[in-house]
Amino acid sequence: MKIKRADSNDYSEIMKVWESSVKATHHFLKTEDFEYYKRIIAAEFFPKVNLYILFAGKKIIGFMGVSGENLEMLFIEKDSIGKGYGKKLLQYAIENLNVKRVDVNEQNKQALGFYEKSGFKITGRSEKDSMNKDYPVLHLSL
Repeated sequence: MKIKRADSNDYSEIMKVWESSVKATHHFLKTEDFEYYKRIIAAEFFPKVNLYILFAGKKIIGFMGVSGENLEMLFIEKDSIGKGYGKKLLQYAIENLNVKRVDVNEQNKQALGFYEKSGFKITGRSEKDSMNKDYPVLHLSL
């Protein structure tokens, strides 16, 4: 496994991971909201974060986006979820990128458990996500 900094040339492969991961873990998302995020994430979100990709061999199996001390996104492709890859990315973010905070959709119990097991604690809650959609978000900190 290898982690490297991503650039815009990696966006199409990263989006495949995002789509696979979200379909496997975000069952609460309405179809129209999934399609909305799919249209905007690469253009609006990726350029605003430092993206890192995780490889197994030559295949991208996960990625994360970091901004300052915030882990803005972490996704693992569906067939690799639960195999320690997310933990590897998170450890890298904490140890090398000074990550101390993350937001999680309240309905994504699997992700919440993952971050709590990694030492994060809930410090707040918002009724809507960053795009003002009706998906409550939990704010977590180390």
